[in-house]
Amino acid sequence: MTTTPITEMTMRAQDIFRVVVESYLDNGAPVGSRTISKAPGLELSPASIRNVMQDLEEFGLLAAPHTSAGRVPTEMGLRLFVDGMMQAAEPSKQEREAIESQISDQGPIEEALSATTAILSGLSACAGLVMVPKREPLLKQFSFVKLSEGQGLAILVGQDGGVENRVLDLPIDISASALIEAGNYLTAQFGGMTLSDALSRIDKDIQAGRMAIDKASKDLVQRGFATWTKDPLERPMLIVRGQANLLEDSALEDLDRVRQLLDELEGKQEISRLLDNARDADAAKIFIGAENKLFSLSGSSVIAAPYKDGEGQVVGVVGVIGPTRLNYARVVPMVDFTAQTLSRLLK
Repeated sequence: MTTTPITEMTMRAQDIFRVVVESYLDNGAPVGSRTISKAPGLELSPASIRNVMQDLEEFGLLAAPHTSAGRVPTEMGLRLFVDGMMQAAEPSKQEREAIESQISDQGPIEEALSATTAILSGLSACAGLVMVPKREPLLKQFSFVKLSEGQGLAILVGQDGGVENRVLDLPIDISASALIEAGNYLTAQFGGMTLSDALSRIDKDIQAGRMAIDKASKDLVQRGFATWTKDPLERPMLIVRGQANLLEDSALEDLDRVRQLLDELEGKQEISRLLDNARDADAAKIFIGAENKLFSLSGSSVIAAPYKDGEGQVVGVVGVIGPTRLNYARVVPMVDFTAQTLSRLLK
């Protein structure tokens, strides 16, 4: 069944439909004709309202749950509302400041992305999602720090500000100069390369005997690089925060749906594929319920927007996931603003 165009609905039907959707999104309860009749500006009798609601139900835009006399919007109705009738509200000053302060704090990009999901989750009362950049960052600096006798720390810094640390075993008699020499060698030889390219190059250098450093430093270089043998592209691509929000204020009859959604969030690859569909969008994209097979059981909605790097290339997607009863008018601009703030951070 295709969605009824707004142009085919009378103004009376549009007004009643809007009241039903907005009331349902506010409190989650079915909306009856008596409630609608009290809406300012309608001035219609409950009987007239019931007739229009019946028509909207036949169009597939409203449904009557259980034996209730009230109506709720269907997923088709929600799609019609968000695409053609919703009046989005810009994030408040407090919301903008909260998002910017979390994202712009100094630290590795991974920490900023994790903070992004947390702040979005808190502001939207949903679970926050962010898909991290697929492209490997370029390397900037390597260094080694001695932690104790026989143990040290290999530190890798990316040009995007990301920092990764790995604990590694050190020879008991390793000197401070060998630590410095190994770090300087790696920085000079592999700065500006991706980690996978550097790993490939160092293997060739070792085999060809082209490493112009002493044996102690050479052993340290090999130990250090051995801690980064996992291909970065195989690492988890999705950060999820705030799953507990999905359990709060849920009616008992919604718990099965929420549990199903939590199970779906465990399948990060499936969620990542869904978010990938928002990479080409100009602004926030909305996925409602069974429009996506992944949410056919939980009846959930995702609002997602792409963010870009300094070259204007899309590198990831940020968004929220929750029940279809979302405050779309508030959350959609919030997700858009978050994506824009992330893009500014990466420039």
